[in-house]
Order: sequence, then C-alpha cells, then structure tokens
Amino acid sequence: AIVDMQEDLVQLRQAVARSIAEQKRTEQQYNKNQTEANNWQKRAQLALSKGDENLAREALVRKKTNSDTAATLKTQLDQQTNQVNTLKRNLVALEGKISEAKTKKNMLKARAQAAKANEKLQQTMGSINTSGSLAAFERMEQKVLEMEARSEAAHELGGADLESQFRLLEGNDVDDELATMKAQLAGGSVSQEALPASQEKQSTSSDSPVDKELEDLRKQIDNL
Repeated sequence: AIVDMQEDLVQLRQAVARSIAEQKRTEQQYNKNQTEANNWQKRAQLALSKGDENLAREALVRKKTNSDTAATLKTQLDQQTNQVNTLKRNLVALEGKISEAKTKKNMLKARAQAAKANEKLQQTMGSINTSGSLAAFERMEQKVLEMEARSEAAHELGGADLESQFRLLEGNDVDDELATMKAQLAGGSVSQEALPASQEKQSTSSDSPVDKELEDLRKQIDNL
C-alpha cells in the first residue's frame, strides 16, 4: 500500500510541476499582452496628438487585441493558480498520509518483532525443565544438610571424648584419695585396739559432754 501511495506521490509531484510550469507560461503571456496593450494605448495617444487619426485608430485596434488576449489569459491564469494550489494541498495531504503510513508500518514492525522475541522466549522457557532443576537444588540442599549434621555429630563426639578423658583423670584422683582415707582408717583402728579398756573409756568420757555433765551430777549427790 505504501509503495502504491509513493507512486501516486511521484505522479502528483509531476502533475504539480507541470501545472506550475503552465501557470508560469500563462502568466508570462498575460504580462506580455498587458504590456503590449499599454504600449498601443500610448502610441494611439501619440498618433492622435500628432494629428494622425488613422494611425491612432490602428493603434487602438492593436491595443484592443492585446487587451482581449490579456483578459483571456488572466482568466486562464486564475484557473491555473487555483489548480496549482489544489494540487499542492493534495500533495501535502498525500505526503502526510505516506508519513503516517510509514510510522504505522514501523510501529507494526516493532510490535511484530517484540511478539516474535516474546514467543521465542516463551518457547525457551517452556523447554527448560524447571521441575528437574528444582529437584537438583533440593538434592543439593539435602546433601549440604547431611554434611552439616555429620560435622555437628563429629564435633559433639569429639567433645564427649574429651570430657571422658577428664573424667578418667578425675576418677584416678578420687581413687587415690579413697585409698589414702582407707589407709588412715586402718591405722586408726590399730591404735584404738592397742589402748587399755580403762583409757579408752576415760578418753571416751572426757571427750563426751554428756559424760562430763553426768559426772558433775554424781559429785553433787555425793556432797549431800
């Protein structure tokens, strides 16, 4: 359609050019006849002033011929001027339509390219296995979680081994202290068995506050 409009535009421009050329020629002929009519008018006046009436009459006849021709050309010139103006307006309108058509064509072309690119993008997106990709990420995440769990378990086991070692060391100290206490107790029992019964009783009495109080009561009774 745009090609046809451009061909019409070329033809219209040629028509406008021809009309303008004809207008110029008509205008030149009109100006020439108008000038000749004015000249014959002056000659008629000159001949009449010189007393040559016949020559003056002949000059007026020539003037009338040029004036009539000029009037006809003036009518033709006005028509051609209107025609040229109309052709110029049509030319401007056609140029505007062609420009609008080109703009619309470019817009449609851009929209078509965008639609094609979008279609290709959708096809590309559709060909991608999103479920498989998500499953791969989930498997990767599961592996990371397992590795973190193993690392945490190893850390806890390492801490437990360390605490066990310290407990063993502390247990040895307790055993040593227990052995010492047993030895002390064993030595104390031997010393008590070696003492006489009276000394053991005296020692026990002297060491007991109840026995002291009982002894004081006995002394008070004896003094009564």
